[in-house]
Amino acid sequence: MGSDVETFIDKSKQWNAEMMKLRSIILSTKLDESLKWRQPCYSHSDGNIVIIQPFKAFVALMFFKGTLLKDSKKVLKEVGPNSQAAKRFEFTSTAQITKQMATIKAYIKEAIALEKSGEKVEFNKKPADIPMELKSAFSKQPALKKAFMALTPGRQRAYLLVINGAKQSATREARVKKYAPQILKGKGLNDR
Repeated sequence: MGSDVETFIDKSKQWNAEMMKLRSIILSTKLDESLKWRQPCYSHSDGNIVIIQPFKAFVALMFFKGTLLKDSKKVLKEVGPNSQAAKRFEFTSTAQITKQMATIKAYIKEAIALEKSGEKVEFNKKPADIPMELKSAFSKQPALKKAFMALTPGRQRAYLLVINGAKQSATREARVKKYAPQILKGKGLNDR
C-alpha cells in the first residue's frame, strides 16, 4: 500500500516534503499504512490511529482519539465544533516537524497504547435540537418522522446540523423540503 501513499504525496500540489517527513516518522512507529478517505492513514490492528491531512494553510496529523491524549505539550487543536473525538497537530514547514519529532513520536506511541487498551471515547449522545420547521413537517407527514427516527443517530445528527445551521426559518423550511425525499428513502445526508 505504501506506493499508493507515495503516489498520493507525489501528486499533491503542496506540502509534499512535509508529508514525506511525517510519513517517515509515523512508519518508524511500525503502524500499518493505507489510503483511507483518500488520505494517508495509519492503523494498529485495524484501529485507526492517525491520518495525514493536507490543507491550504497547513498539513496536519489528526489523531482519531485525540481527546483521550494527555496533550502535555498543548499542541493539539480542535478539529471542528461538532467533532467529539479527533484532534490534530498542525504544521507549516519541515523545520517545524523536525523540531517537534520527539513530541510527534510520543503522541503516536500514546495513541497506540490507547488503542491497545481498548479505551473508547465517550460520545455525547444528546441529540441536536429538532427545529420547529422539521417538527412541523413531521406533524404533516408522519411517515417522515418515522423514517427520520429510523435513521442512525449519526445520520440524524448530520441532517439536524445542516437544517439548524440556517439562520432564517424560510431557509430551514427549504432544507427540510429538500432533504425529506432522501430521509424517506432511509438515506443519510451524504448517501447516494
